[in-house]
Amino acid sequence: MENLSLTNSIVELYKKTATELPQDIQDSIIKAKEKEEKTSIAFYILNSITDNIKIAEKGSIPLCQDTGTPIFYIYHNNDISQKELKKAITEATKIATEKIPLRPNAVDPLTNENSKNNTGINFPVMHFEEHNEDFLKLDLMLKGGGSENIGMLYKLPDTGLNAGRDIDGIKKCVVDAVFKAQGKGCSPTIVGIGVGGSADECMKLAKKQFFRKLDDKNRNETLNNLEIGLLEKLNKLEIGPMGLGGKTTVLGVKAAIQHRHPASFFVAVAFTCWACRRYRLIIKDNKKIIE
Repeated sequence: MENLSLTNSIVELYKKTATELPQDIQDSIIKAKEKEEKTSIAFYILNSITDNIKIAEKGSIPLCQDTGTPIFYIYHNNDISQKELKKAITEATKIATEKIPLRPNAVDPLTNENSKNNTGINFPVMHFEEHNEDFLKLDLMLKGGGSENIGMLYKLPDTGLNAGRDIDGIKKCVVDAVFKAQGKGCSPTIVGIGVGGSADECMKLAKKQFFRKLDDKNRNETLNNLEIGLLEKLNKLEIGPMGLGGKTTVLGVKAAIQHRHPASFFVAVAFTCWACRRYRLIIKDNKKIIE
């Protein structure tokens, strides 16, 4: 695969992700709007959001002024090296920042200097996984700073929440995180839950859930019931769009588990705002699909 071709394909992935909200998210927002009284603040906010979505797509402009932190999950075989992929993604990021444009969001934490092209130390974020398939797959999420700031990592047991190392304890962590977040993550949000593993891998797992479609079904029956129950419970909080009240606080809840050390029981609760910007690029036989 020619590096220039790969770079250009990733630029296209960036553009679609920044400017077009996935259809399952759009459908969920429309359904949420239909539940609200037409004279309510919640309806007004959700109506403004749907207008925003249409304007962004029609004009091929970013959905939000915060175009987020680019997070890639990359699945490749040994025909292409990680070094080559990193080079293409970094170059594509620079091009996309200038051409789409993306807001420059990569800041050195010691000097406060902005790189001005969205590249820097571990920026964009890249997670690699080698597979045995005959195609390259890149999942891209543009993760906004507001929703990132309200994410929470819990260690069970938690005496403050009266939460033990069980399903009920996990539920208490999620409800606590959503209640504390209120509307600060630009609700309605989507909640990703990671359970188990090390602290860093737990949060990584939680964020990975945002690539699932809102209408999918968890293959794990226990987790599927957890997702359904929490979705109902969290929306009964009536925090609502932007925290100003309403019937929809979260659009979806997605959960996953991984094995843990006996001494550790982490629960990560990650959020993404209503602008859940995520798309997938698949390249096979020199043909590309963005979906």
